[in-house]
Amino acid sequence: MITEITTSDAERKMLSEAGYGDPAINYYLEKKYMGYIENADQISQKVGSCGDIMKVYLKVDDNLINDVRYEITGCAGAISAAMAAVDLVKGKTIDEALKVNDGDVFKVLENIPEKKHHCIQLAVKTMHQGIQEYKNRKIM
Repeated sequence: MITEITTSDAERKMLSEAGYGDPAINYYLEKKYMGYIENADQISQKVGSCGDIMKVYLKVDDNLINDVRYEITGCAGAISAAMAAVDLVKGKTIDEALKVNDGDVFKVLENIPEKKHHCIQLAVKTMHQGIQEYKNRKIM
């Protein structure tokens, strides 16, 4: 007997069995902050130790992070971590956003496999790099 299941149901099941928490799975499946921002105030890119590439686009108004988008070539861990990082910094001041750390993102995701923790670090480092480069340009 063959059971019909949707692709997202199959992905959800596989990710759950691999150790991803429901919030992490939802971030990965929805990818609501994937893409780019035209006329972004800052675009920064970082390559992780695993070879994943993250590019972050920031839109900043009056010192507040108004919008953030990521372009990512990477795994479910990288994508879910980046999407969670956006939720943590959107609407915050630049200095508040720089305080967001790996632990904050992990709490939002609830769980991802231990061998994917470097994905959280990459998402946070890419975000911090973008914010810091934006800040440095504004000071000059």
